[in-house]
Amino acid sequence: MRLSRTTPILRTFDDARAREFYVDFLGFRVDWEHRFEPGLPLYQQVSRDGCVLHLSGHHGDCCPGAALRIECGDIDALHSELQAKAYGYARPSVEGTPWGTREMSVRDPFGNRLTFTTAIST
Repeated sequence: MRLSRTTPILRTFDDARAREFYVDFLGFRVDWEHRFEPGLPLYQQVSRDGCVLHLSGHHGDCCPGAALRIECGDIDALHSELQAKAYGYARPSVEGTPWGTREMSVRDPFGNRLTFTTAIST
């Protein structure tokens, strides 16, 4: 038996704010969207490179306030990219950790924390 990729589900409350944060700011793309019928909450998949996330407006799928760690090949390049966008609701910074990584955390508009991490080369 072999385990494979994990796809976290993050709670959202506003489709436009979710798109602004995940697509416009973080650079994810919308892979697909689903509603059971018009007027019901949106469930969607967004991805960037090998990182795949599900965003759900359904209250029963998950709770807001999740924390994710996302491995990143070049934290400084990602940081520069995000700073250049001048997003009005977040100005993340990169910090070194005692466990040998450099990390940048940002909270989405729904209280979920995404921490991008790069191992420090020795």
